[in-house]
Amino acid sequence: MVKSYRAPTKDAPKAIDQALKVSDFMTRKLVTFSPNDSIYFVLHTLVEKNISGGPVIDETGTLVGIISEGDCLKQVVRGKYTNTPELIGKVADYMSLDPVTVGKEDNILSVAKLFLKLRLRRFPVLENNKLIGQISQRDVMAAIDSLQNETWQNNE
Repeated sequence: MVKSYRAPTKDAPKAIDQALKVSDFMTRKLVTFSPNDSIYFVLHTLVEKNISGGPVIDETGTLVGIISEGDCLKQVVRGKYTNTPELIGKVADYMSLDPVTVGKEDNILSVAKLFLKLRLRRFPVLENNKLIGQISQRDVMAAIDSLQNETWQNNE
């Protein structure tokens, strides 16, 4: 008679619901710009604060655009023909209009997919049409890094 022996097994770790919401990882303290700010002011601020862009809000706090390093560089390149960087003009003339936004309850992995699809570096976060934060690719990577990889589950 042959007896079968089965060694004791460990139960698989239980999946843990972990925070995957934009609101848990977004930046709340933002550097913002006005449509009337000068491009030179934006360039100086981006360099000084070591950031790559920021939301543009009007006097009521409504998001009206995004201004980035790329927008500033376009102005610098335009000045190559006169041998001087051309940093005149207002943010309103060079910002990206109608930025793609996300909500604070959006899933981090959905936002990661959106970053890949649209090839953008940041999304403003809105609540009731007001700017409450910003989520960047780096914020998403930090969110994923903070998860317990063996036991996380995506409830997307």
